[in-house]
Amino acid sequence: MDVITLRAHFDGNRILLDEPFELEPDTKLIVTVLPKRRPDTEREAWLLLSGGGLAAAYGEDEAEYSLHLIKEANPDYERG
Repeated sequence: MDVITLRAHFDGNRILLDEPFELEPDTKLIVTVLPKRRPDTEREAWLLLSGGGLAAAYGEDEAEYSLHLIKEANPDYERG
């Protein structure tokens, strides 16, 4: 069997896989305990600030620009 990574969590009594996965009995496992995520207040502040800037730049009254206003096409643009 190839080495794979599976997401799991501890429910207070046992370790549970987040998604079903078939394991043979006595399969050897390595468990890595990750630190609990703490709120990143500085990151949250930057997200609020940048979100406010975007809301001000692209408000409800923002004009819609049609394709005929394009003077030079970007050859690298890929429509998604």
